[in-house]
Amino acid sequence: LRITVWSLCTKSVSYIKYPKACQQGVAFTKDGRYMAVAERRDCKDFISIFVCKNWQLLRHFDTETQDLFGIEWAPNGCVLAAWDTCLEYKVLLYSLDGRLLSSYCAYEWPLGVKSIAWSPSSQFLAIGSFDEKVRILNHVTWKKITELDHPATITSKKTIVYKEVEKSPTVDTERLSFLPTRSLASSLFSTQSKYDISQVPVSLQYIKPVADRANPKVGVGMLAFSADNCFLATKNDNIPNAVWIWDIRKLKLSVVLEQLCTIQYFQWDPCQPRLAVCTGGSRVYLWSPAGCIVVQVPGEGDFQIMSLSWHSSGDSMLLLSKDHFCVCYLEREEV
Repeated sequence: LRITVWSLCTKSVSYIKYPKACQQGVAFTKDGRYMAVAERRDCKDFISIFVCKNWQLLRHFDTETQDLFGIEWAPNGCVLAAWDTCLEYKVLLYSLDGRLLSSYCAYEWPLGVKSIAWSPSSQFLAIGSFDEKVRILNHVTWKKITELDHPATITSKKTIVYKEVEKSPTVDTERLSFLPTRSLASSLFSTQSKYDISQVPVSLQYIKPVADRANPKVGVGMLAFSADNCFLATKNDNIPNAVWIWDIRKLKLSVVLEQLCTIQYFQWDPCQPRLAVCTGGSRVYLWSPAGCIVVQVPGEGDFQIMSLSWHSSGDSMLLLSKDHFCVCYLEREEV
């Protein structure tokens, strides 16, 4: 029905009518100056842009969409991307004053856009589609510069495949001079995991989607650029246990992380090219160009990490389960 904006400073209240209930209907620019709102009036889609300082309407324009699904500002705040429902492959790019800069359509009849991500420099827009491909547009002509496939078999010798393997520790309890506490026993006797480098070709676990059900597990549903614009991480929902890391400078696949469980979430360190991954277990997986490590979260009980969020300094991160959270601090290397 409406969006209500409460000021915590002046206690004033502002109202915005006709917001559209879609996946991503409200978007702020990175500097916090402007807010875009997807709207639905008289069976037609609109976008309103507001100045956040006083909540005055800056621009109001209609969009060439059948059923607007989401909006996302470029990090520099100059371009707003809007994309249509998955039944209609359409990505529209608008300027701050509401002008249509460009529109992109990769194909017509199959299911279309599943996810999008801007690079931190605003030079690239990555579009994840239901056809298991990522298309990258450039910011000059808004044309496609490359198409990234997600095959089930990795054949290139230039791609490093890290495979997570579990091993059970061998602890001789008779030689222990003390009876271990409960928390120590759980860490001593629980299975540990590490990464092995697989020899190519490597066949990844591929799940064929069920075609007659809604929201099929198919296509690129997660993607994110690293803070330095050098890498792009993606997840193809058909291959749920793998994270693909692409080198944007070469537009080539650099690394594949093959996990034992389904990827729940990943996020880049906001300060350096370091990716944190969680798979619904009690471990966090960290990748950087130097290599991979597995971090076991200490604590009693089964702490299932479903999501994570980096601190803006890159020194710590928040690990979230369904009803608990944990703060993970990372030690900085002495230079």
